[in-house]
Amino acid sequence: MLTKFETKSNRVKGLSFHSKRPWILASLHSGVIQLWDYRMGTLIDRFDEHDGPVRGVHFHNSQPLFVSGGDDYKIKVWNYKLHRCLFTLLGHLDYIRTVQFHHESPWIVSASDDQTIRIWNWQSRTCISVLTGHNHYVMCASFHPKEDLVVSASLDQTVRVWDIGALRKKTVSPADDVLRLPQMSTDLFGGVDAVVKYVLDGHDRGVNWASFHPTLPLIVSGADDRQVKIWRMSDTKAWEVDTLRGHMNNVSCVLFQSKHEIIVSNSEDKSIRVWDATKRTGLQTFRREHDRFWILAAHPEMNLLAAGHDNGMIVFKLERERPAFSVSGDSVFYVKDRFLRTFEYSTQKDTQLIPVRRPGSNSLNQGPRTLSYSPTENAVLVCSDTDGGSYELYVVPRDSSGRGDTVQDAKKGTGGTAVFVARNRFAVLEKSTNHVVVKNLKNEIVKKSPLPMPIDAIFYAGTGKVLCRTEDRVMIFELQQRIVLGDLPTSSVRYVVWSQDMENVALLSKHAIVIADNKLVHRCTLHETIRVKSGSWDDNGVFIYTTLTHIKYCLPNGDSGIIKTLDSPVYITKIYGNTIFCLDRDGKNLPITIDSTEYIFKLSLLRKKYDQVMNMIKNSELCGEAMIAYLQQKGFPQVALHFVKDEKLRFELAVESGNIEKALESAKKIDKKDHWYKLGVEALRQGNAGIVEYAYQRTKNFERLSFHYLITGSLDKLSKMMKIAEVKNEVMGQFHDALYLGDVQERVKLLEASGHLHLAYVTASLHGLHDTAERLATELGDNTPALPKEGKASLLMPPRPVQCAGDWPLLMVSKGIFEGCLDDSTRDADEDYGEAADADWVEALDVGEVDTMHVNGDVSEVIDGDEYRENDEEGGWDLEDLDLPAAETPRTAPNARSAIFVTPTQGMPVSQIWVQKSSLAAEHAAAGNFDTAIRLLSRQLGIHNFAPLRSLFIDLQLGSHSYLRAFTSAPVISTAIERGWNESTSPNVRGPPALVFNFSQLDDKLKAGYKATTAGKFSEALKHFLAILQTIPLIVVETRREVDEVKELILIAKEYVLGLQMELKRRELKSDPVRQQELAAYFTHCNLQLPHLRLALLNAMTVCFKAQNHSTAANFARRLLETNPSNENHAKAARQVLQAAEKNMKDATQLNYDFRNPFVVCGATYVPIYRGQKEVTCPYCSTHFVPSQQGNLCTVCDLATVGADAAGLLCSPSQKR
Repeated sequence: MLTKFETKSNRVKGLSFHSKRPWILASLHSGVIQLWDYRMGTLIDRFDEHDGPVRGVHFHNSQPLFVSGGDDYKIKVWNYKLHRCLFTLLGHLDYIRTVQFHHESPWIVSASDDQTIRIWNWQSRTCISVLTGHNHYVMCASFHPKEDLVVSASLDQTVRVWDIGALRKKTVSPADDVLRLPQMSTDLFGGVDAVVKYVLDGHDRGVNWASFHPTLPLIVSGADDRQVKIWRMSDTKAWEVDTLRGHMNNVSCVLFQSKHEIIVSNSEDKSIRVWDATKRTGLQTFRREHDRFWILAAHPEMNLLAAGHDNGMIVFKLERERPAFSVSGDSVFYVKDRFLRTFEYSTQKDTQLIPVRRPGSNSLNQGPRTLSYSPTENAVLVCSDTDGGSYELYVVPRDSSGRGDTVQDAKKGTGGTAVFVARNRFAVLEKSTNHVVVKNLKNEIVKKSPLPMPIDAIFYAGTGKVLCRTEDRVMIFELQQRIVLGDLPTSSVRYVVWSQDMENVALLSKHAIVIADNKLVHRCTLHETIRVKSGSWDDNGVFIYTTLTHIKYCLPNGDSGIIKTLDSPVYITKIYGNTIFCLDRDGKNLPITIDSTEYIFKLSLLRKKYDQVMNMIKNSELCGEAMIAYLQQKGFPQVALHFVKDEKLRFELAVESGNIEKALESAKKIDKKDHWYKLGVEALRQGNAGIVEYAYQRTKNFERLSFHYLITGSLDKLSKMMKIAEVKNEVMGQFHDALYLGDVQERVKLLEASGHLHLAYVTASLHGLHDTAERLATELGDNTPALPKEGKASLLMPPRPVQCAGDWPLLMVSKGIFEGCLDDSTRDADEDYGEAADADWVEALDVGEVDTMHVNGDVSEVIDGDEYRENDEEGGWDLEDLDLPAAETPRTAPNARSAIFVTPTQGMPVSQIWVQKSSLAAEHAAAGNFDTAIRLLSRQLGIHNFAPLRSLFIDLQLGSHSYLRAFTSAPVISTAIERGWNESTSPNVRGPPALVFNFSQLDDKLKAGYKATTAGKFSEALKHFLAILQTIPLIVVETRREVDEVKELILIAKEYVLGLQMELKRRELKSDPVRQQELAAYFTHCNLQLPHLRLALLNAMTVCFKAQNHSTAANFARRLLETNPSNENHAKAARQVLQAAEKNMKDATQLNYDFRNPFVVCGATYVPIYRGQKEVTCPYCSTHFVPSQQGNLCTVCDLATVGADAAGLLCSPSQKR
């Protein structure tokens, strides 16, 4: 059995294949009907209107309909395109077992536990016939695929065949009234539409299923007597032919599979059995451990079966359909209908060579699986799965015409796989011994080579070499020297395809293709959702492959695409130019013509054959959104620009490629505000001041225009902008322009006009306009604001702008490879620019040509046609001689020839280089990529609380960059600081970032922590040790020795944090002396420095002795004396405690402390975890916890989650090497 698809669900009671689409319906015992795509393995839809189990379901063979019947006595007809039930047929009085559409007429047949079979017309939605005669539940009923017959099976132990010919005659409208007379008389005198033709009685128990043979007059039935019976029909009678025994429980379903002349049955004994329909013997049995089978369905056209069981369903094949073939030069050798055949590609001549031996066993899947051909010896190896793997060696006579049917006496042998590895040598895999055996054409062993690992298949890999496959990798093994030439991890490989020059290989898995070179160095991997079937290399080095539904291509860099859609699967054998030769599942050779333009174009781009690319652009019909998206993705928007006619898309591509002139052309045709804005942004990025000005004028964005004039130093135009603001009555714009120009009088005038007399007075007074200030003071009277007299005031004037004679200078780069070659207009433009080479760019900017914004004329056009008029007597605003800034459609600067002024591709930021080259969280944080740093720390150390690290992240980023000021109008420049940089370092090689945290700083913190601990400043010491723990994840060291020191420092800091936390907790517990003693005792078991351990022991001894726990105090005293305390007072106290305890060696209170049993302390609950007890640990600091703390935040480091999975600390580039 070759399983193609499997589902997990409630018990499946009904199944139906769609005749055209890769769909299957499954009706469940839960009342749900599922629609699956078995090729993609996805659930498409579900229908759940039935109340109770749905036992029958069936697709219509041409309409978008299916019918279902359930335990709610209802038959429902559904439209799967509309996703709803169309109508319900009512009439049955008990559970409905099966439903089926007729293949021609608009009928549905249904079988029910009410002991009847009903035939319905689904167009008129009525019951047209009721077939009665069974006297128990009717378990199934189905139409004959060609004749007017119905077969039914019932628990009354019979199978009945019904003739419904009269029903067809009744429903067909005859053209001649004479033909209607017999029909009318039948109706008048009570004739019936369906009559019982045969009653087949032979089963000993109830019959569960019966079905017709598609072409022969045969019926097969299965029953509760565990038997499968075959019946034959004639025109007058029917009789039992044979009985198939073997099932161990009730037979649920049985049907014919006409393509292979077999019978398939399934049963409640949890098995599917396959029987030979002609020999009437069992072929094969497939079992499941826990699931009883209930239903079978066969695909109406393909070699597919489906079976429903207690926990879902499976879609499967019984035999492999891929033909065994081998390509050699201009021919392909293949096996078809037990004959070895050859097909010549040049002449397209198909020749039958010799017959191939039939397998001795009756099992399925025993046909040829692979073929290997030796052209010099004209010998063929045919491998199959017979006897667990075997091969046959045939030598084809040179003059063989293939007409004889005599089977050669082939040389045979056992082995997993056999392939030719030289002219007259072939290799055989012996799985039992894991050896490759090399044999000659006499089938004699020449050499035997052990393999370095267990191998399950071998493939040809060149003369004297085999490609060996394991479950998770492949390797090339040299048979002569017995060495591995290369290996590559990959999922289970099914087929191997070498290029003609043996330089590249494609490894085909079920859903993936791996491309590698002849040393198995990985090139690319391609994943497919639909199963990969075959492949071959074309002359250009492109791998062409087929899936179940498509012919596709794969470029050397892993890019792929669809060439052609397939109606049925084919297997590629050879590619000649635009013709693909394939074998189909029937063994026919098919030439398929394809259009290779798309992948040849992409390949030319990949290989930088730009002359070929330009030729294809001019001569091919390459277009479509997919091609444009591909060109954009690969960094060729300037090429995509030449495919596009849509102006909006042309504009986007031109902006992306930096082609400001094309963008300007498109923006003019589109003439929308957002496009002008985008053009202005791109022109500003390129420093094209003229186009920036023009874009702002077209959008009438006067604020940006004013600021643009300020930073470019165009003060005369700025003053005219102030007058435009005055015409438009925009006070704020006018005030800003006056502020930019430093025009104090205008500002005072504006403030006064807008009613801000106080501000006007202050402005005039501070800037020395005394006459105006006095006049305003008079108007204000007593409300005149008082000005401070102390301090020295200085006049704030706008900075002098950097004077610019034109555009910003661009880099001198070589002309783009496609520039000028694809557009003839470029040459004319070059000539125009050459003539105007001496002109000044800004002065030449003449906007008079623009109809929509003739700024030198009437200013009302500038202000959107708003007519600002006073009464006619005063004559309105007199602005006839107003000389406003001109704006015309700008051209490229004369000093910016298209041949040399191409916007360079933006380089990769240093921070991005840091991220790509490093797996260290500290360097990602320094690059400002906090997200990836967080993910790395989470994966490496199980850290999930990043609040304590926030400030450290920011410090790392700020510390790895320096910030420089250029001049007033330019932004601050961020400069990356590299670790270990010196003047001899190459400017093209980027080093890692400089980091503000280093290991020596932690050493200083450790000493400070020790000092504070000695002094008894426990809170201060705790801060130092906690800071060490929280800084170490962001430390980078260089050597392995330093890595070990960092790991050791984590353990030291962890022990001190835990101990200090317990000591601080002990000091809080004034009212619980027992808990105080326990915590003091646990503190002595932390791994502390010797001076601190002595202090901890002294402290615990004192606390326990005062609480009358003499035995425990004596233990601490002994441990203290063993450390040889340097302080004599401490030693004296310990000896005194020992003397006193010896008189009364008892404890007044029982403590949760056993110093004889080794333990560690839980970091959260501060209880001992004795050896052998279950525990969980912090993945970062390795603190131990009781199991109930699993998933909580570690209380020691305050960073990681207890019990989380983590890869381990990564703090040095040396760890990656």
